[in-house]
Amino acid sequence: MADFPILTVMLFCPALALVLTLLIPGRHGVAIKLVNAVCGFASIALAIAVWMQYDSAAGGYQMLEDVAWVPTFGIHYTVAVDGAGVVLNLLTALVFFTGVLSMWGLQKRVKEYFAFMAALVFGVFGVFSSLDIVAFFFFYEVAVLPMYPLIAIWGSTRKEYSAMKLTLYLMAGSALLFPGLIALYMHADLGSWNIAELAANGVFDRDFQIFIYPLIYIGFGVLAGMFPFHGWSPTGHVAAPTAVSMLHAGVLMKLGAFGVFRIGMTLLPEGAAYWAPTFAVLATIGIVYGAFVAMRQNDFKYVIGFSSVSHMGIVLLGLNIWAMGGDASQAGLDGAIFQMFAHGIMTALFFSSVGFIYDQTHDRDIRNFGGLVSQVPIAASFFILAAMCGMGVPGFASFWAELLVFIAAVKTFPVLGVIAIIGLVFTAAYVLRVFGKAMFGPRNPDWESLKDIRGWSLEIWPRAILAGVLLLFGFYPSLILDMIRSTVPGGL
Repeated sequence: MADFPILTVMLFCPALALVLTLLIPGRHGVAIKLVNAVCGFASIALAIAVWMQYDSAAGGYQMLEDVAWVPTFGIHYTVAVDGAGVVLNLLTALVFFTGVLSMWGLQKRVKEYFAFMAALVFGVFGVFSSLDIVAFFFFYEVAVLPMYPLIAIWGSTRKEYSAMKLTLYLMAGSALLFPGLIALYMHADLGSWNIAELAANGVFDRDFQIFIYPLIYIGFGVLAGMFPFHGWSPTGHVAAPTAVSMLHAGVLMKLGAFGVFRIGMTLLPEGAAYWAPTFAVLATIGIVYGAFVAMRQNDFKYVIGFSSVSHMGIVLLGLNIWAMGGDASQAGLDGAIFQMFAHGIMTALFFSSVGFIYDQTHDRDIRNFGGLVSQVPIAASFFILAAMCGMGVPGFASFWAELLVFIAAVKTFPVLGVIAIIGLVFTAAYVLRVFGKAMFGPRNPDWESLKDIRGWSLEIWPRAILAGVLLLFGFYPSLILDMIRSTVPGGL
């Protein structure tokens, strides 16, 4: 396997799905879905192979592939992974495959839908593996652009408005990023865009770092649901179809946090440390604000959307703790990356479960439901599992992620740490509110025809896979923590 280009082959999976989807006539919807499912399953197999091949004891970037792309300007197709990249590529593969299965009943413009979805996943794999800044930004934009048509065409609930709002916010973020990334290249004056090479040479002086870092942080932070630039996120969650919501919250928001970490904090450590207290305050506000607003929502998807703002605040808080340095920094980084993975799987399960109900009722108002546990026990059980993970219940993956971040926060920013922990009270409140109104209590006679997930059917597999992953890493957190701790942000 030493010379096998496994990262390129993994990137090739959604690219192959895209090409085959475009070649298959639109009337063959089942064939299109099958192609994407096979490519999604292959990406999981390759992501697991990358996990098995990666030497966590050695750490740093591994499985390096480097090919000159635009040599005149020093631009290369350079891919490699460290522990964070390994974990997030697995997350992407899992959400891709389960997202395809969750949309198996789609009938409207199947060809175009799966083509855009495959293009999005292609971009995501590229971001999590790229070491060249230009390639990173290229794949980043490829991942973001398909969101507009996916929401505007297949979405619901003010879908055109939501798609446009999302696009404008993310374009604004890119408008900050682009000059910031150009400034990195020009100031380094090495003729290279390689992240590891730039980090190893330490070519950026402190004043430059302090000036440029906010452009990088906010530019990527917009996609991460950073407060106060989070407004696009809940709206986009609500309007998107099921699998797009799964990818949107489960994977795309992680691109923003990963960009902050991989480019901003790796290349500009002094700037990151200088701005960390400010951005930690904003992250903490996001944690409490997102949970509090979720408590007031009546739409299932708005509840999940604002909860994502809260949970991504935990990720950003952990990253800023790492940027500060000190004894708690490693716990902050471990918890942040673990939370990216756990939140990605959790929200995918959330949206998949809600999508199953919505496809039958075309209603997401929790006040219009009741007694779902007795009416559709299997579907309700998956929702409850995701909700328990969201609350940080022991036995689920998010428990360890949140525990690490909050312990590190109390050590590094004591006041912010206490406030962030208080945010958990609001999290429990909105989850219990949904349980009380929709899952338990008297059944609504309007939905007596509601059908449950059938055992061992295609409907159960995506939800069962996601739930199983949450429990696996909840009971055996060392499986993922050992991988995450091999991440060496500046290592070659």
